[in-house]
Amino acid sequence: MTSTSARSRPTLPGGSQPRAAIAEKTLRPDRWWVPVLVTGAILVFFIVYATVRVFMNRWYWVDDFHYLTPIYSPCFSESCVPGSSHFGTFLPKMWPVIPISALTLAAVGGFRVTCYYYRKAGYRSLWASPQACAVREPHKKYSGETRFPLIVMNYHRYFFYAASLLLLVNTYDAVLAFHGRDGGFGIGLGTIIIWINVAMLAGYTLSCHACRHVMGGRLKHFSQHPLRYRMWTLVSKLNGKHGTFAMASLVTVITTDFYIMALSANWFSDLRIFN
Repeated sequence: MTSTSARSRPTLPGGSQPRAAIAEKTLRPDRWWVPVLVTGAILVFFIVYATVRVFMNRWYWVDDFHYLTPIYSPCFSESCVPGSSHFGTFLPKMWPVIPISALTLAAVGGFRVTCYYYRKAGYRSLWASPQACAVREPHKKYSGETRFPLIVMNYHRYFFYAASLLLLVNTYDAVLAFHGRDGGFGIGLGTIIIWINVAMLAGYTLSCHACRHVMGGRLKHFSQHPLRYRMWTLVSKLNGKHGTFAMASLVTVITTDFYIMALSANWFSDLRIFN
C-alpha cells in the first residue's frame, strides 16, 4: 500500500522522485553522534599529524639502530639523509615545499582514502553523508562516486597493489631494525614498536576487500584451485576485522613515527634490550 507521503512527492522527468523530505533531523533517542564524533576526531588528528610530518622533511632516520619511520619509507630522493635510502636515490633533490616522501604519501593516502572502511568512516564523520542510520543528511544533492574527486574511489584495487609493495618495504625496514650499537644484531624498544606496526599494517592490508578479491575473485570452481581457496578463506576471516586493523594501524603508524622522530631529534635515547 502506498503511503500518503510517498504519493504527495512530485515526480521528476523520467519517472524519478526527489529525496525524501524529512523535517526532523532524527527521531533516534540514543547518542548516535558519539561514535561519529570520535571517529572524525581520530581521522582529523591523523590527517593533520601526517601532513605536518610529511612536510617537515627531517627526523625520520636513526642511523645508530637503522630505524626508518614508515611515513618516509622508501626514501628515493637525493635529499634523503645518508643511510636511509635502501633502494637507491633515483629522484633529484626536492624543493623545500615538496616532501621527499611524496610517493609514499600518494600510495598510502590513496589506499586508505579509497578503502571501504575509511570511505564509510569518512562519509559519516567528515562528510555527514549519511551521519548515521535514520539521520537526515545536510546535503541536498547526491552524485555518489561518479564525479571528480570521489570517482577516484573506484581505483582502490590499484592503490592496494601499491600498498602491498610498501608493506614488503616496511617489512624489510623492520628486519634492518635488528641493528646493534656495534653494528651486529641488536634489539631495542624501537625494534619492537616497528614490528608491531608492521603486524598491524599487514593485518590491515591482507584483510582488505581488494585482497580478498585477488585471492578468490572470478573463480568458478574452488575445488580446482585449492591453494587460492585456502588463501581466500584466510583473507575472508581477516576481513571481518578489517575495521579494527584500519584504526589500529593508524595508531601504530603515528606511534612508530613519533618514537623515531624523538630519537632522531635526540629528545631521548632508545631503550635497548640487547646490544
